[in-house]
Amino acid sequence: MQQGKHVAIEVPAAMTLQGCWDLVNTAEEMQVNCMMLENVCYGEEELWVLNMVQKGVFGTLTYGEAGYIHNLREGLFKDEHYYNDWRIRYHLKQDGNLYPTHGLGPVAQYMGINRGDKFDHLVSMSSLQASLTEYSKTVESDNEFHNRTDFIHGDMNNTLVKTAKGRTILIQHDVVTPRPYSRINAIAGTKAYHEGYPSRLSIAGKGHEWLDESAMMEYQEKYRHPIWDKLKEGIAKNGGHGGMDFVQMYRLIDCLNNGWPLDMDVYDAAAWSCIVELSKISTELGSIPVKCPDFTRGAWEDNRHLGIFENI
Repeated sequence: MQQGKHVAIEVPAAMTLQGCWDLVNTAEEMQVNCMMLENVCYGEEELWVLNMVQKGVFGTLTYGEAGYIHNLREGLFKDEHYYNDWRIRYHLKQDGNLYPTHGLGPVAQYMGINRGDKFDHLVSMSSLQASLTEYSKTVESDNEFHNRTDFIHGDMNNTLVKTAKGRTILIQHDVVTPRPYSRINAIAGTKAYHEGYPSRLSIAGKGHEWLDESAMMEYQEKYRHPIWDKLKEGIAKNGGHGGMDFVQMYRLIDCLNNGWPLDMDVYDAAAWSCIVELSKISTELGSIPVKCPDFTRGAWEDNRHLGIFENI
């Protein structure tokens, strides 16, 4: 960005508050785009739910759940499975939510974070740490992390965020227990509720159970996001996490080529990524409330449209 170039950055965009502010300040100073490549925001399920939210199916939104539940325990101990073993090293030095954006990004978009609402404050707490210590006893003795007892990151972190409009979001992080993969992807409103893994929908006035398969398909057909219809051939050919990677890269390149605003901006990158350090602070200080910075400097109150609904 300091060279005047637009930037697309991996997730999280930063691991510290200062890093988040550096991205925001530099993007503003140089007047360039900085988009975090949160591919999950382009998933078929996530865009379908987002479209229903935009069309009023959920009524007034009140509550959401997000997460990154992914059993990575074996890979954490494999030499250079992650560059410089970065992932397991964070478990040795930091508690809190280390990887919030996959689950949080879509829920933040459902709630219009930075576009009419904002994260106000959070509290965070972690369970005891046990899984990595136990697993470390089973790896080869020449492994750097063999028989370690100094992991400090709890097996499960729960972070609860309150927004300026009074909504709440529960964010979970668990990469070391046998829980099946999930990003949770839950959103509650006065008229409907959705929960992922598997995708299920409940509609007010249609009983106390999840919609049956036939009714579910009707909602999926009616509210499928138009970008998935437009790009269905490219998605089928290129795939990438079920197609979300292809849609993300298509949108990034298409917007840049045409001079359109990107679907996500540097303020989204900072707001979603700052959860890493804020959750660390809260967890270390006994789960105290911690204020969330306003990276938009007040512009969050403007009801800006999400880019994914523009110039499709």
